[in-house]
Amino acid sequence: MIVESNASLQPYNTFGIVAKAKTLVRVKGPADVHAVLAHPDLRDQPKFILGGGSNIVLTGDVKPVVLKVEVEGRRVLDDGPRSTVVEFGAGENWHEAVTWTLEQGLGGLENLALIPGTVGASPVQNIGAYGLELQDRFESLDAIDLMTGREFTLDATQCAFGYRDSVFKHSPARDSDFGLAGRALILRVRMRLPKPWKPVLGYLDLQRKQAEAGVTEPTARQIYDWVCAIRSAKLPDPRVIGNAGSFFKNPTVTPEQCQDIIARDPNIVHYPMPDGSVKLAAGWLIDACGWKGKSVGQAGVYEKQALVLVNRGGATGGEVVTLARAIQTSVYERFGIRLEPEPVVV
Repeated sequence: MIVESNASLQPYNTFGIVAKAKTLVRVKGPADVHAVLAHPDLRDQPKFILGGGSNIVLTGDVKPVVLKVEVEGRRVLDDGPRSTVVEFGAGENWHEAVTWTLEQGLGGLENLALIPGTVGASPVQNIGAYGLELQDRFESLDAIDLMTGREFTLDATQCAFGYRDSVFKHSPARDSDFGLAGRALILRVRMRLPKPWKPVLGYLDLQRKQAEAGVTEPTARQIYDWVCAIRSAKLPDPRVIGNAGSFFKNPTVTPEQCQDIIARDPNIVHYPMPDGSVKLAAGWLIDACGWKGKSVGQAGVYEKQALVLVNRGGATGGEVVTLARAIQTSVYERFGIRLEPEPVVV
């Protein structure tokens, strides 16, 4: 077990916010977790699980024991006639994992390319992009209970996936409720990739790329390349400009609410959903309120995509939160819609 005191967290959050962890433990496997739970000075302290730091806003130094998940491993677990199951350690970089599957000749995750973060964080957020969500490919995961040290496995149903949501984002309201926020540390994640592979091309930007390329039957690698090109054009590289990707969830409204908004703003970007609701583009709502390119201190709204908040250099978590709240107020006052942030404020 590797334990560090007063460890800088700036390299471990994609916003690049300056903060420290009073105690940081590098988790390479279950043995490290068991060591923490047996340690006389650490076992009773609150714990904070840290993956790639791509979905958090640090507003100060972190007092709980930071468990930095660094579990490695990539393998094909099962290759059957109808699907292939691949397994990754929770500390593996997500985009590198997607790239690895394609290098093995396995399609199915290409729409999720270039999403920042680790594999272990992917089911927590139920990551999604360009017409695909993790739950569409998820098989199961292994985790460890930070209270008991017991290892367990969950399937998709038990993960209770929703839009950017899962059981890992909820605390139990009662002892009988199955909430795992802050309690379960994910060790390994398995995805089931279907055979035969079929492209997912329902997203408008992908259709445009397909038309530009003049390709009627794209390969998984071509879709991967298109997704990387689209994301790179719209979203800043966290290694260059600190950010946490899309900061707000796209809100859903009833058809009646959507028609009311269209009557006032005919150009609003909206997408009908299978359940009859309508999803609105949060980036469009923010842009319509005039926030693109604006700043609060050193926290700003990205000039190319209003859905992304960025660190212009030395931004504090407080500045990011202040900016986010100001945006929420503007959108609510104009459209009557409450935007919900994706990142966790720590």
